[in-house]
Formats: sequence, C-alpha cells, structure tokens
Amino acid sequence: QVQLVESGGGLVQAGGSLRLSCAASGRTFSSYTMGWFRQAPGKERECVSAISWSGGISYYADSVKGRFTISRDNAKNTVYLQMNSLKPEDTAVYYCAARSDTVVAGYLSLPRMYHYWGQGTQVTVSS
Repeated sequence: QVQLVESGGGLVQAGGSLRLSCAASGRTFSSYTMGWFRQAPGKERECVSAISWSGGISYYADSVKGRFTISRDNAKNTVYLQMNSLKPEDTAVYYCAARSDTVVAGYLSLPRMYHYWGQGTQVTVSS
C-alpha cells in the first residue's frame, strides 16, 4: 500500500507562487509514475501535470504550460509541483496520485491510470 501526503497549499494572490510537495511511502518510489490533479467545485478532476519514474517524460495541461513545473526527488520519495504566475482559475483542491509502474506517455493524464491518491491540498488564488 502506498500512502501519499500533500503539502504546500494555501492562499496566494494572483501572480504569486506556491510549491506543492507530495511525500510517498514505499520502497520503490523510483519506479512510480506520479501525477498532480486538481478539482474545482462543480468541475471534473483534471490532470495538471505528470511525470514518469525517471523524470524523462512529463505532461502538462495546456492551461498550465509555462507556469507550472513538475519534478521529483527519488532519494526523498517526493514529487513537487512548482506553480508560478498563479491565476484565480487555478483555485482548486490539488491531489497527488501514483501508479507503481510505467504509464505510456499518452495516458499520463488519465485519472484511471493511477492506483493511489492523496487527500488533497487546497490552493486558493485571489484576484
């Protein structure tokens, strides 16, 4: 069983930055595919970004390209989401997700590909 714990959410003004962290349990984190998803009230959960086990393949939603950066530190069992130039429409609960093996690049953004989910962290961007 993999446990994921997100941190780093909060309230920030538009144009500001936040860095989300997701700490994962498990001895084989380096083999996990990791993703960040978000869900705003009344909207479906969407993939913001995802990263392969090696970090060599990544995915970004069009709405965050150039503003968000995903990274991972396998030695710390942690994946990060650096969020810059935040906009009010980025307001949502952000969830970390993991799959304990490889995901084909074209499927990285699909929630059904992930086995494990964190509890979420709220990000609120004020205008």
